[in-house]
Amino acid sequence: MTDEQSARQIAQDVAARKRSAESVVANALDRLHAADNAYQLLVALDADGTLARARDVDRRIAAGQRIGPLAGVPVAIKDNICTSFLPTTCASRILDGFRPPYDAHVVEKLRAAGAVIVAKTNLDEFAMGSSTENSALRPTRNPWDPQRVPGGSSGGSAVAVAARAVPIALGSDTGGSIRQPASLCGVCGLKPTYGRVSRYGLVAFASSLDQVGPFATDVHDLALVLSVIAGHDARDSTAVDEPLPDYAAELDRPPGKLRIGRVREHFAEGLDPPVAAAVDAAFETFRSLGAEIVDLSLPHAPYAVACYYLICTAEASSNLARYDGVHYGYRTPRPADYVDVYAASRAEGFGPEVKRRIMLGTFALSSGYHDAYYLRALRVRTLIKNDFLGAFRSCDLILGPTTPTAAFRLGEKTEDPLAMYLADIYTVSANLAGIPALSIPCGFTPDGLPIGMQLAGPLFAEARLLQAAAAYQSRTTWHTRAPASNRS
Repeated sequence: MTDEQSARQIAQDVAARKRSAESVVANALDRLHAADNAYQLLVALDADGTLARARDVDRRIAAGQRIGPLAGVPVAIKDNICTSFLPTTCASRILDGFRPPYDAHVVEKLRAAGAVIVAKTNLDEFAMGSSTENSALRPTRNPWDPQRVPGGSSGGSAVAVAARAVPIALGSDTGGSIRQPASLCGVCGLKPTYGRVSRYGLVAFASSLDQVGPFATDVHDLALVLSVIAGHDARDSTAVDEPLPDYAAELDRPPGKLRIGRVREHFAEGLDPPVAAAVDAAFETFRSLGAEIVDLSLPHAPYAVACYYLICTAEASSNLARYDGVHYGYRTPRPADYVDVYAASRAEGFGPEVKRRIMLGTFALSSGYHDAYYLRALRVRTLIKNDFLGAFRSCDLILGPTTPTAAFRLGEKTEDPLAMYLADIYTVSANLAGIPALSIPCGFTPDGLPIGMQLAGPLFAEARLLQAAAAYQSRTTWHTRAPASNRS
């Protein structure tokens, strides 16, 4: 994305009336239509309503009213984040056509900052997946190779940014669902510290793991969006009332001498050689920036995937019980009796992966198995969190691969759930520990597919993460590359 297409430049131009919000948004709508035809990334779009919201931004500027730091910036939103002006379906038949009566906290914050929400993007149903193939609507395709997946579950949002349709998008990250598609699509994605961004209006999958975060083409736009959406919200009991830095302003400060951790468990069997080579080169770039590389271990990392898939499915089993064919959403048309209303509505409304996770979670919570599975997973989660606490006494940040491979082919792993789950092997630990982590581009495979690296930091260390990532991007150009059909 060129500088003039960045969120910060668009906002400056619109506020100065060098460009109108309406023209910027109209261009974004054209790009979204073209990208959707090629990559199947959209769930909902209302062009007339979106242009009306853009004209309102122009009207407020013309009237001399204060406008926020995202004036006229078009933003795409993952379709598990509630919007009162567009449907919110979680790409599931059970919520087909559902329109929430309220906006999510992050949507309120974006609109107050002058952003224009232009579309809802595709995802794995209820954010359960790593490829966006589990959508009840259609699979989304990777713009670097349409025969490959974009990652998941926030695949539609990642593709919207990778295809240069919008400068920023929001996703949710429960076990890597922002960072993994960011890596596979060659863009930047950030999972903030758990509680740093309100989950009010985010449709719950696993409440102790879910977190909202941004996608962008570079770290400066990530910081700009995080400055807008972060902060305490009394409507979310897990939102933390911590001082909120100006992340965008913090990028102007050098990160200082960094100690970057290299985790030996991240470079074990299963990591593709091109990915390992690209991440090793990133270590050398940081070394050239004056960083010290520290070898360390996260001894419980091998148990993270098993731990994660017990905890997240248990919480999904509880959270998704509300979809019962009675209160809202899909209801089976001809139930035999009141029990069948519940059973048939859920059987017909949920897709195979959602059913699989509900059953796994229900089993893990059931009498006789709760202590053996769920309670033990919670104990392992504590050990994983303690591993990170110990590691950050030796280093400031941890660098490693975001994913073990580049984007895999559509259909390649759909019949093997375990292989699909292992695509999140490097990302789930940050969710279990609640720490912030981001993915930024760091290279390409010989086949021309993007490779991402993950930076993770201590709780509420987003400013340091973003500073380090910005320093890396000042020395590299990986983040400036776009799929051939989307270059401007």
